[in-house]
Amino acid sequence: MKRKLGRVSAHRQAMLANLVTSLFRHERVETTLMKAKDARSVAEKLITAAKKGDLHSRRKVMRVIKDKDVVAKLFDNIGPRFSERPGGYTRVLKLDPRRGDAAPMAILELVE
Repeated sequence: MKRKLGRVSAHRQAMLANLVTSLFRHERVETTLMKAKDARSVAEKLITAAKKGDLHSRRKVMRVIKDKDVVAKLFDNIGPRFSERPGGYTRVLKLDPRRGDAAPMAILELVE
């Protein structure tokens, strides 16, 4: 069962799409632990599609990531980098709780 993260489905999908876009742009992003775990599954599926590299995969990725520069980076750099790897393209590293509300924080990053 998916986490709702206190949002309606459209807001949740947009938030995860923005989080994954930032992940692919900067190759690491700091967020809450639950958001990182949910964004990880989205990112893994997009990298797997980028490894195929065909037009259908590019259009599938463009449904989630709206930034064409990030999609180009995903297909030109990130996808080929993981061509030999069967999965596990990202990692979640736990951090100290956030100061304001003690929310558990984490770093979501691409594996080298």
